[in-house]
Amino acid sequence: MTIQFNNETFRDDYSFHNSDWAIKRFPFPFHEDSYMYSVNMEQHRGGPEGSVYEKRFDVDEHYVSEMRDRAMVLADDPLRCQSLPHMTLAGWDLLELIMVSKSEDYPDLFELHRDGNTWRWINKPLGIDDTFTFLDETTLPYGPMEYITRQAQGDFCVLDQRDEMLWMDAGMVTTQADWSLDFDIGMNFFEWHAPVPLAHEMGIFKRALKFLLNIQQGAPARRLNWTMTVNPLLDTSPENYHKWGIQKTTLTPENIGSKQHLRVELQTFFRLPRSNALVFPIRCYLISFQDLVTMPKWGRRLHRVVRDLPDELATYKGFIDNRPMMLDYLSQFDDGLPTSPGVFPDQDTEPALQK
Repeated sequence: MTIQFNNETFRDDYSFHNSDWAIKRFPFPFHEDSYMYSVNMEQHRGGPEGSVYEKRFDVDEHYVSEMRDRAMVLADDPLRCQSLPHMTLAGWDLLELIMVSKSEDYPDLFELHRDGNTWRWINKPLGIDDTFTFLDETTLPYGPMEYITRQAQGDFCVLDQRDEMLWMDAGMVTTQADWSLDFDIGMNFFEWHAPVPLAHEMGIFKRALKFLLNIQQGAPARRLNWTMTVNPLLDTSPENYHKWGIQKTTLTPENIGSKQHLRVELQTFFRLPRSNALVFPIRCYLISFQDLVTMPKWGRRLHRVVRDLPDELATYKGFIDNRPMMLDYLSQFDDGLPTSPGVFPDQDTEPALQK
């Protein structure tokens, strides 16, 4: 296997860590020194070799540990995975999309063998070797969506398209940034985005919906979203706010570098062939401030973004109270020099920090 998988936790002792490789390929979300909501969609047709954009579904060193954490969340709260009855076909579509993509993109890790409707799926990292009948639920241990998303990093929302609207009618959601599948199931696109400040007034969601409704099969799209998390928590759900919300009070000037994490979502959108549903994978990446600032461009830029972010957005993203401490820390890594355009770290051209 070409990827060395970490043995790590996203809870309790928080042994999560990023290798140098993972830091360099982190999906930094800011292409300039300021931030405001935008539709920011682009085609999901690969990216630089080794980047998180290269494959259809990125697999990295956190894969095995993330799947272990997902199983723990589901054992505690099975409602994190739900599918309304009319979404079963979309679940099979998603299973096929992920199996085909992973077996083609990571042939050393995953294999898919198909003989008519008799399929054999081999997942080497998780030790799975299952033979089943495609479109026959009785031949799998779970429904098709749950079966395959227990083996795929990130959350998955499966959206039914009808009446010129998208509806949240199925999903596997265990790594979300403070929203609830159980609350949002059955809602339409505008209803589940209702809590987001400023974007509605700017017309962002109307433009986004128009774009999403027109995504075609074989032409997936992607965008980045971001927030902040104290400690490397995957499960920051409303259901567990009593566990993670209090952790925001544990930051100190001495520990903020290791405890404060930038949380970035690589959101992709695929049209499914049989059901015409739209699947919305949301892949969560975490990086501590102390790791992020090892890239001089990112350290400079994150300080400027956090400093100049409107109060409404800092409040919505949950770090308004800790912003002064965050700025004190990040200011050490902003010497005022210009940053190059784009999101990549530009290690070869970006000047070193001027003390």
